[in-house]
Order: sequence, then structure tokens, then C-alpha cells
Amino acid sequence: MSTELLIRCCAPTLAGLKTGSMYACPYDTRETLLDELRRLNRLLSPRGLRILPLRFGPDRALLYLFRPEDLARDLQCPHAQKILAEAGYEDLRPEKCMRCLIERLQNREDFPHEIGLFLSYPPEDVQGFIDNRAHNYKRICAWKVYGDEERAQRTFEQYKKCTESYCRSYRAGRKLEELAVAIS
Repeated sequence: MSTELLIRCCAPTLAGLKTGSMYACPYDTRETLLDELRRLNRLLSPRGLRILPLRFGPDRALLYLFRPEDLARDLQCPHAQKILAEAGYEDLRPEKCMRCLIERLQNREDFPHEIGLFLSYPPEDVQGFIDNRAHNYKRICAWKVYGDEERAQRTFEQYKKCTESYCRSYRAGRKLEELAVAIS
């Protein structure tokens, strides 16, 4: 598994700017990937991070790097809870929501639209995406924006600068554990 790919796709989460990031990771064998994820979790959990496989394909896995405490906070938002309940999530505790999301990802071809709530997308944008069936958005940044365009653009620019900085730092020799910010 490429550490550089993880950093390129997940820098804002590593930096504590974002609750979670997802990315597709190539792998040779499922067992080798799971061993690598266990190693990464031992390295990153003291910094408040966790990485999980969400879905396995024949040669790529969808991975989710996230901050469990931040996810718990994000999912406490009444608007987020309403979206999850309407999508069929019966138990709104964060660990149960994660299990439900994984089940939905593994049993469907498409992505469940509520996935944005696990990626720090504003609930109003997730709701807008669902209501408009991915049409009629105001702008596309890192996601389709239906609410506050200026805030979304500022956030996207912050994520982009963070990613560029983290990639430069990694290429200059900083290790993953040095880049993963511990949030207290």
C-alpha cells in the first residue's frame, strides 16, 4: 500500500481539518492489505485516527481514514441525523452508522448519497445532492455545493493547500506519523 497515495488523498484528515477521507487503494491480496491496515492503525490510533476498508474489489479496496471523535460530533448534528434516519439508518450511534454505511457500500453498486456526512460535507449540501439527484448545484468544489458557496470554496482551498504542503513534506522525508496531527 502506498503511503504517498494515502497522504495525497487524506492530507486534510491527517491534519485534523476534515473528519474523514476515502480513497481507492490497489492491493495484491486481501490478507496483505488487512495486515497493512492493522499496522497503520497501530501507528495512527494514538493520533486519533483510524483506517478501515469499506469495500473490496478484485484488485482495489475503498479505504476510509477518519477521526472517530470528529465523526461522532458530526453525526450528532440534527440535520445529519435526519438525513441518516431518512436513508434507513435505524441506530444513529456512530459505530452503528459506520456498520450500516459499510453494509450499504458492500451491497450496492452505487454510493449511498449520505456518504458525504462521513466526509465532512455540510449536511445542507448532502441534502441538496439527495433532493436534486446531483443536479442544480451552485458550484463543484471537492463536492457539489447547494448551500454556502463561499464557505465551500474557502474549505476546498484550505484542503488543497494542505494536500500540497503534506505531499511536499512527505517527498522531503517526513514520515506519515510526523504528518498525522494528534488532536486533543
